Amino acid sequence: MQKQYCLLLLLFLACNRPQPTADASRLPDEVDYNFHIRPILSDKCFTCHGPDANKREAGLRLDIGDSAFKALQETPGAFAFVPGKPHQSEVYNRITSEDTSLRMPPVNSNLHLTEREIRLIEKWIKQGAQYKPHWAFVAPKAVKPPGGDNDRWPRNEIDHFILEGMENAGLQPNEEADREHLLKRASLDITGLPPTIEMMDRFLADNRPDAYERMVDTLLAMPQYGEKMAVHWMDVARYADSHGYQDDNYRSMWPWRDWVIHAFNTNMPYNRFVTWQMAGDLMPGATREQLLASGFNRNHKITEEGGVIDEEYRVEYVSDRTNTFGKAFLGVTIECAKCHDHKYDPFSQEEYYKLYAFFNNVKEVGLESTVGGPETYAKKPFMEISNEEVKDVLSFINRPDTNRLIVSVMGDQDTVRKTYILERGVYDGHGREVSAGTPRSILSFKGRPDRLGLAEWLFSPQNPLTARVFVNRMWQEVFGKGIVKTSGDFGMQGELPSHPALLDWLAVDFTQHGWDIKRLMKQLVTSATYRQSAVATKKKLAADPDNIWLSRAPRQRLPAELVRDMVLSSSGLLVKKIGGPSVKPYQPKGLWELATSGRGQLARYVQDHGESLYRRGLYTFIKRTVPPPSLMIFDGSNRDQCEIKRTATNTPLQALVMLNDPQVLEASRVLAARLLQEKADPVETAFRRIVCRKPSEQELALLRSYYTEQQQHFRSKPGDAAKLLSYGEYPLPEKADKPAIAALMQVVTTIYNLEETLSKT
Repeated sequence: MQKQYCLLLLLFLACNRPQPTADASRLPDEVDYNFHIRPILSDKCFTCHGPDANKREAGLRLDIGDSAFKALQETPGAFAFVPGKPHQSEVYNRITSEDTSLRMPPVNSNLHLTEREIRLIEKWIKQGAQYKPHWAFVAPKAVKPPGGDNDRWPRNEIDHFILEGMENAGLQPNEEADREHLLKRASLDITGLPPTIEMMDRFLADNRPDAYERMVDTLLAMPQYGEKMAVHWMDVARYADSHGYQDDNYRSMWPWRDWVIHAFNTNMPYNRFVTWQMAGDLMPGATREQLLASGFNRNHKITEEGGVIDEEYRVEYVSDRTNTFGKAFLGVTIECAKCHDHKYDPFSQEEYYKLYAFFNNVKEVGLESTVGGPETYAKKPFMEISNEEVKDVLSFINRPDTNRLIVSVMGDQDTVRKTYILERGVYDGHGREVSAGTPRSILSFKGRPDRLGLAEWLFSPQNPLTARVFVNRMWQEVFGKGIVKTSGDFGMQGELPSHPALLDWLAVDFTQHGWDIKRLMKQLVTSATYRQSAVATKKKLAADPDNIWLSRAPRQRLPAELVRDMVLSSSGLLVKKIGGPSVKPYQPKGLWELATSGRGQLARYVQDHGESLYRRGLYTFIKRTVPPPSLMIFDGSNRDQCEIKRTATNTPLQALVMLNDPQVLEASRVLAARLLQEKADPVETAFRRIVCRKPSEQELALLRSYYTEQQQHFRSKPGDAAKLLSYGEYPLPEKADKPAIAALMQVVTTIYNLEETLSKT
């Protein structure tokens, strides 16, 4: 084993990240409010002088120009800002004061401005102290891609914007990645699966100039595309297979997941995709498919604990839908205005409850039933799906049996439920009554006061956020981080876009071409920006350590579900059936039993068998209180709430999963047994199937040497071989050469543990 660990260390790649060395003292020629001043005020001043009226000090509001230019309440004749005159501006005098009793921010706030920040504010005042609306709340306009000296590099409009940023930073693009690396990257981004050896050989032999574009079209047409796209949408929708809270019993929402896969595979336009999920039940002459789509807003946690206060939990469900709408579709932290006015963004508590009113009319209660049988697997309102519907109008549902199938969906009352501002967010703290509406700072609402009207507002040409937020998230899925890094927060505290003109161009182009998601994905993965090599020179690491300017392809580890998919697919174990109920693969014993109320069918973990052990990670059963450990260790979501971007960690537990998880060991065993039955070199073939490229002579020699050594070990100790080959339920071939299989299994496990294996790029 010691030799194996040494081999792992030899084959792992290291990544050193030096710190940036930019000249922080240099000020821009023109100081812009949105990009230079507002971030300072938001961080250091808005807590006391921002949108929250309840916390505002001295009646001074600095997030709005009209207020900032008024005479100060406590100092008649003085003004916070006097355009062109910093020394007559009270803000400048306070932030530069030596008197600690006058200095702002106050000393006891533990906030302070740097010398550069003070100089920026001074220069901005000298240049006229011009306020601008927050960039994200201004509708994007069509912009012309910039020109440049290097006209040969760009392949589409995206590249012109990226190249301009690179050149301004003194950088040049990397050369294009070789075909093997490029195919692996595209296949994982589009289908979530590594390419087969047949796909690799076909692509390497295709000498047509548009060979890559043809391969992208092939990948986009595969049914696995819908599964890959659905992984992220499950996080957004907080999909799970249990109700949550203490009892956390079974929930039958998987037909809605089948619909999401179907919608992506049929390339349903994004505006229709979201409208059906927002208000499918309210569509004129709503179809059964539209009603099923509305299940998006019933994916939240639902209690089954007796003795709870019914209204408290009903209010919690409505709040969850409101918060999810803000984060998923608007990219704002609207939930921060539930108990008081937002402290940084121009969202009042009243506006929160106006938005809340759209979701407050559902025919639901806080506690419908306690833990029970199949009748509790969905909560009213629900739809029952018949066998006839699965054969006809809902043919995309992969129904495995004829048991009763019910799914929670949306459905409003006949009369409008009153909505009140809830004081401090408390369920029974009724304040002033409000009607349905939206934050004015985004876009005033003038439509029908229901969820269908809200969906129409969301896709209004004047809405500044909807298209920007979605194209940014697709950019994040492909490049690892969004053009706006804080993809769930386009507000005042969010990061500024690295390429604002590109973001606006993508948003406008997306809407002008019918909200076509597959077209957007093709634009991204066929760009020269995407096709670059990931090689990072010392010069580029020093100049741009975070790869903001994308002068190289980003290096990313595979998401949790795709780690599982890669192992199963490369070993040949993967069952490619689309859709159906969630499955329970191998899991350490006793986890569910340690965190259960003892009630319901999920009190104990009952592992599945047969082909259910080899389904994609998308279909792994998610119990909210005890999510799958192998997925969580690789930063999967527990689906408690809407999640736009997963955290990325690097822990020893991830290595332990890849070295010891029964699924990985079984896959290694099965692949080893299969390769020994083929005529090709088993070591080279294993490397190609897993790493998706041909190994170098040095790599091949090292692995073959290890294989020979392991054969000697297991032939001398056949008991060790038998023990190693006991992992997993998939049967061994008859008359198997167990020492040879065990030896090759060790080689395969080693390859699975390479950093390159677990990386998209």
